[in-house]
Amino acid sequence: MKAYLSSVRIAPKKANLIAKMVRGMSVPVAVEALRRTNKKAARIVETLLRSAIANTSHNDKQDPQMLIIKTIVVNQAQAYHRGIPKARGQVRPIRKYLSHISLVLGFPEIEESGEKIQKNQRNQKKSSSIKNKKSSESSASSDSSASS
Repeated sequence: MKAYLSSVRIAPKKANLIAKMVRGMSVPVAVEALRRTNKKAARIVETLLRSAIANTSHNDKQDPQMLIIKTIVVNQAQAYHRGIPKARGQVRPIRKYLSHISLVLGFPEIEESGEKIQKNQRNQKKSSSIKNKKSSESSASSDSSASS
């Protein structure tokens, strides 16, 4: 349920704007949002998302309509070094950045179970802190009775 795109000719800052927009969306909603967005990065991310959908349906035999975009990461790749001529034979350097984009699809987490797990962890922490307090109080009282 993954798809990668290496060394695509778009600056990471520009691609990351679109990645932030679709991160966490369900697949059908993200496809529609990308289709309506008038940006080069939207076209690139849309083709990558369609590739991930194809990987999911072909390799993992999952229904892509039920999935969400778990993670989408845009990293900076190497840069092309170019230059613009200046006065007196000098050159102003220009870097044309490339990007690596990785996309992972997954199933949405069930909110209730996550909340229950967090509540159980909190309760365990409270009970352990209460036990620690009681044991420290009992040891302090036994120390005071032993010294008397």
